[in-house]
Amino acid sequence: MVDSQYYLPNDIGISALDCRVAFKLLSPKEQLYAHYLSRASWYGGLIVLIQTSPESANIYVLLQKMFRAQAPQQLEAAATAAGLSAEEYQAFLVYAAGLYANMGNYKSFGDTKFIPNLPKEKFKALVWESLAFKQSPGDVERLWGWCCEPLYSLEDKQKQLGLGEKGISAYFSGNCCLEDAELAQKFLDSKNLSAYNTRLFKTEIDGKRCYEVRLASAEKDNSAVEGKSDAFCGKHEFKDSVFSVKKGDYAFLMDKVCQNLEKAKDYAANENQKKMLEEYIRSFTCGSVEAHKEGSRYWIKDKGPIVESYIGFIESYRDPFGSRGEFEGFVAVVNKAMSARFAQLVSSAEVLLPELPWPPAFEKDRFLKPDFTSLDVLTFAGSGIPAGINIPNYDDIRQTEGFKNVSLGNVLAVAYATQKDKLTFLEESDKDLYIKWKGPSFEVQVGLHELLGHGSGKLFVQDDKGKYNFDQTAVRNPETGELISSWYKGSETWDSKFSTIASSYEECRAECVGLYLCLNKQVLSIFGHEGEDAEEVVYVNWLTMVRAGLLGLEFYTPESKSWRQAHMQARFVILRVLLEAGEGLVGLRECTGADGRPDAVITLDRSKIYTVGKSAIQRFLCKLQVHKSTADVEGGRALYEGYSAVTADGTHDFLRLRETVLLRKEARKMFVQANTYIKGDAVELVEYEGSAAGLIQSFVKRFPDDAEEVEAQLLEMTCMDSSCWC
Repeated sequence: MVDSQYYLPNDIGISALDCRVAFKLLSPKEQLYAHYLSRASWYGGLIVLIQTSPESANIYVLLQKMFRAQAPQQLEAAATAAGLSAEEYQAFLVYAAGLYANMGNYKSFGDTKFIPNLPKEKFKALVWESLAFKQSPGDVERLWGWCCEPLYSLEDKQKQLGLGEKGISAYFSGNCCLEDAELAQKFLDSKNLSAYNTRLFKTEIDGKRCYEVRLASAEKDNSAVEGKSDAFCGKHEFKDSVFSVKKGDYAFLMDKVCQNLEKAKDYAANENQKKMLEEYIRSFTCGSVEAHKEGSRYWIKDKGPIVESYIGFIESYRDPFGSRGEFEGFVAVVNKAMSARFAQLVSSAEVLLPELPWPPAFEKDRFLKPDFTSLDVLTFAGSGIPAGINIPNYDDIRQTEGFKNVSLGNVLAVAYATQKDKLTFLEESDKDLYIKWKGPSFEVQVGLHELLGHGSGKLFVQDDKGKYNFDQTAVRNPETGELISSWYKGSETWDSKFSTIASSYEECRAECVGLYLCLNKQVLSIFGHEGEDAEEVVYVNWLTMVRAGLLGLEFYTPESKSWRQAHMQARFVILRVLLEAGEGLVGLRECTGADGRPDAVITLDRSKIYTVGKSAIQRFLCKLQVHKSTADVEGGRALYEGYSAVTADGTHDFLRLRETVLLRKEARKMFVQANTYIKGDAVELVEYEGSAAGLIQSFVKRFPDDAEEVEAQLLEMTCMDSSCWC
């Protein structure tokens, strides 16, 4: 039963992201701008293969060679000749599609390894029967030799991403543990260097710990040139260890990113876009996060562009330590109708923020009105596609200069469509309501989560010069009534202080803001919901959250007592808070399903949402904010890890419920994205069918001019570090 979590099912949902209408409405200049930004994103997205696992790039290259020689339909004849059944060949296609969609062999949502759902000897037989093998038997056999063991291995450490013995991480050499990550963070803080674009490799020389901090950059020369990070290249003694800071990680791909950003610059709509791209190019050339931050400042100033994009080392969810960013690049086109609603929410923010349950001193001195737009995605390169984004992730910029929020409309349209017969853990009477109102309620939740969740709350800081951004003689902790006694100092950030829990804790805070403020009639009215419809939206939003808390158990690993997905941990925590509120607000009971197998049902008493529910979220949200504002890591960890604990004792046996969730889980959908090509003076958009074969074809056609060179470079990067994972 448990093993099924390591396979992708043959009937997994795969949908094409529709962006044809939005793209056709762009001017020729805007289409060229979008094209080159997309090219930069796709090249950069390949970095995720290197970041995910030691074997991901090798598997990718093997699949690319096979499908470049034979399209999926042609390869089917070879599969039949190799003795594969129709189901086994479909399993092979689904595995390949999964590897492309996740940019590696670990799920982007949950960080669990997935392996092919067909016998290893059948997979090998197909490789040997393929045209790629017949054309280059030596190369393909060598590739298979590198891939075949890790492709199928489910040793405990390889079942999930993690640090040390807890799992696999290509952000660190295999001999690194949590202690090494903590020491490296202290070193980076001492040099005022960000970990966002780094990886860490450890060796021991003459009994002394030696660490190599690699900066992602097109340049490999470590001499000091323009860009703040260069000053720190070279060797440094730190706490009985030697740290060597070097440039040039992913150099080939970073150079490809820069080349395409340079071309995009010619089609920029304004000076802010040009300067933004110049800073990104500087960042990716010399490895400077400071330059990327500068680019992000210009990006924030570029209000309401028709073509929106962001690129770089962004989200830190998959770094087990929580400070290194995964590469991500997206290009999208504004959906004007939906964006008008979000603009209204932005305009109401100054009225809504005081509604949040913490004292005024804990809120930012002034609300920086962000862009908040609904976008149709043209390109999203990385390990997965979210429904909404709040960026940049640099807290110092978000606190004082602003941020942008985007809701990805064409992702929402297909990601959350649910079939009634696949809807688990709800009473029959709730299912039709859930299906009808899930989309509208999620739109409200995404808006509140991104804008007023991530966009709210102040961090108390004492800078390098000793200056405070708050009155330390007056600000009191609302939980204790005493003056606050802790804050962020110097180069300390939210991520560096709260490290391993930072991402999930912040997602939980933003989700709670969404639940709390969706009770506000003004908010519901902005999104077009009045009267009885508005009450249905509130009910389904809260019901969705408690159900998601139960579904979150899929992403918990009992062996290491660790969570593999920040958002799902956050939703489980909220479920625990609402169960603890009592008074019949939330019910959770185990039962036997119609199929005779274990099942569970979760219920929500809608009459108690505005009383018991609101009070529980109010109290919890205030605590979350106070610990965050005051840099109270100890108190924040105790609170958050307490609610995150998955145990068999207490009112509910969550470990047993986890088995039930795994038994009835539905695989996360995958998306097929279009490609753009230059044809003469125009840009051509090519779309593919929403199937495993369509997803595969989109990737095979993604690098038409230099696929073999790209693959050779990926293999070289992987080979260079192969000894680091032993």
